[in-house]
Order: sequence, then structure tokens, then C-alpha cells
Amino acid sequence: QVQIVESGGGLVQPGGSLRLSCAASRSIMGIYPMGWYRQAPGKQREVVATITSGGSIDYSHSILGRFTISRENGKNTVYLQMNRMSPEDTAVYYCNLRLGVREYWGQGTQVTVSS
Repeated sequence: QVQIVESGGGLVQPGGSLRLSCAASRSIMGIYPMGWYRQAPGKQREVVATITSGGSIDYSHSILGRFTISRENGKNTVYLQMNRMSPEDTAVYYCNLRLGVREYWGQGTQVTVSS
């Protein structure tokens, strides 16, 4: 069973920064595509950023230039550095790992941007 654990959420003021972390259980052999998604109240879950096993990255247009996804070398551990945050970034952020045709999700971490 693959376990995904996120951490790093919290309350931040507009214009501030947060860094999210995500780690997959060590039982996985190999490096797999991972990504960050978010779901705001009353809205569907949307992709924020993804990174392939080879390091290719894609970003949602809404966060381009403000958020950065990165991967710990040789591990299924990813980070999301979020800068210049706005209230529109308020959501539960989920980490995802794709292992073949199966997807695994973390429990989510709440991020609230408010003064």
C-alpha cells in the first residue's frame, strides 16, 4: 500500500509564502510522476503543478511565476514553494503520485491566505 503524506500548510497573509512537502512511503521502488492539486470550497479539484520522473514540470496558468515545484533527487518526495500568495490560493492542497494506471493521494493540507 502506497502512503502519501503532506505537510506545511497553514495560515499566511496575502503576499506571504509557504512551503508544502510531500513524501511517498519508502516501499515504492522507482521514481514516479508526482504533482500538487488543490480544491477550494465549492470548487472542483484542480491541478497546480506536476513533475515527471525525468524532471519535466508543468504549471497551472493561475500560479505561474509564483509557485515552484521541486523534487528531492532520487526520491518520491516533492515540494511546493508558494510565493506572493493571494486569498484565491486558499484551498486544501493534495499531493498525488501516479504509479502506472493507479493514482495515490495524500490526505490534504489546508492553506489559508487571509489578513
